[in-house]
Amino acid sequence: MKKLITLIFLLIGAVSPTLSQALRVAVAANAQFVIGALQADFKQKTGIEMETIIGSSGKLTAQIKNGAPYDFFLSADMEFPNQLFKDGFGLTEVKEYASGSLIICSIDALDLKNWQQILLQSKISKVAIANPSLAPYGKATEQALRHYKLWDKVNDKLVFGESISQVNTYITTGSVSLGFTTEALIHEYKSKDKLNWERLDSKVYGKIRQGMLVLRYARNRNFEKAMKFYDYLSSASAKQLLKKYGYQVP
Repeated sequence: MKKLITLIFLLIGAVSPTLSQALRVAVAANAQFVIGALQADFKQKTGIEMETIIGSSGKLTAQIKNGAPYDFFLSADMEFPNQLFKDGFGLTEVKEYASGSLIICSIDALDLKNWQQILLQSKISKVAIANPSLAPYGKATEQALRHYKLWDKVNDKLVFGESISQVNTYITTGSVSLGFTTEALIHEYKSKDKLNWERLDSKVYGKIRQGMLVLRYARNRNFEKAMKFYDYLSSASAKQLLKKYGYQVP
């Protein structure tokens, strides 16, 4: 009997660390604001703790391929998670959980309704965009600028951020005259009344469909928790929060 009790305690000791591990979620920088609200709501509903790692979708994808211990991926597009799934890094099909809006934004007193003309003014010397090869919002910005035949005209003014989070810092600190970013910034920035912004026509860039993927690292660690979060992001509660932060939901 004593041996049996000892064995039970040993098993509990071996299992409990796994059970107590927080769900590790890699989050594209565009969702850095809304993820806090989703995280709190998810914990309230399930009791599950979550740890978030913020970065550009491209950089997070590279980290996952190099063995980063992430259970879940929230990308700013569908391409990166689909690539991961194709290469064997996913346990679920990639699913769209939201789509984003691209805006042009500045803390300067600029009338951005005519932003195409403003970009060409000599007083506008620095324009922030996310790196198109790493961040889907940067890719969308390049598409929009090329649509208006502005890419080559303003290329020498462009300041590339590693992620949309870095672009937001450039904009809100006044390091640049203006920048292209996610509409989610407007719904979270504490001094939002100081921001001048204009939403770009969604027809001039590809739809920013944002995908989610349960990663294979979760298989022996947090699979049940990851699947609960996967289902949660399609719930009415999560969709309401996403809409509040400027996203469209499927």
